[in-house]
Amino acid sequence: MEPNNRYTTVAISLHWLIAILIVGMIFFGWQADDLREALFAGDPSIDPQQVAMLFNWHKTVGLLILVLSVVRLVWRLTHPAPPLPAGMARWEKFAATATHWAFYAVMIGMPLGGWVAASASGLPSYLLNMEALPIPSLVGESEALHAASGWAHSKGAWAILVLLGLHIIAALKHHFVDRDGVLSRMIIILRPRG
Repeated sequence: MEPNNRYTTVAISLHWLIAILIVGMIFFGWQADDLREALFAGDPSIDPQQVAMLFNWHKTVGLLILVLSVVRLVWRLTHPAPPLPAGMARWEKFAATATHWAFYAVMIGMPLGGWVAASASGLPSYLLNMEALPIPSLVGESEALHAASGWAHSKGAWAILVLLGLHIIAALKHHFVDRDGVLSRMIIILRPRG
């Protein structure tokens, strides 16, 4: 595959950094949620300050993902992706494009939804878990909004995992079945299997 048919170094770096952060955040968020539920259930072994600290770190990394995702979107809009292989079916091209834009929607929507949920909870949020760095609220305290945005935020994690599964399956199909070099555009050490 020609070097000009690869993504830029910036696009590749952002892709992998955001992917690692998002997958880690999903599992970290589920663990923090389990601890919060145990705390509310009266488990004396759960330290409330530890739970608050975990959620503040979750919010900090979420805001980092938001910033990186906006940077990635701007980069993508100003640096076109390499062309898809000419032999791809129209439905495959549509699915690839739709999946990528759906990823942008959840990469930006999930952190924003989490920020709304945190704001609506009325509880203070801190960047880097430091009280000197409060995270501003996007909305006022609202139990109904907190419940709705929290529900959407948790379901968004499943949407990301479904998109991720489709993305991985498609990338492996292109590499091992189609042998068209699509995967090597994002993983520099791979050579096209054609």
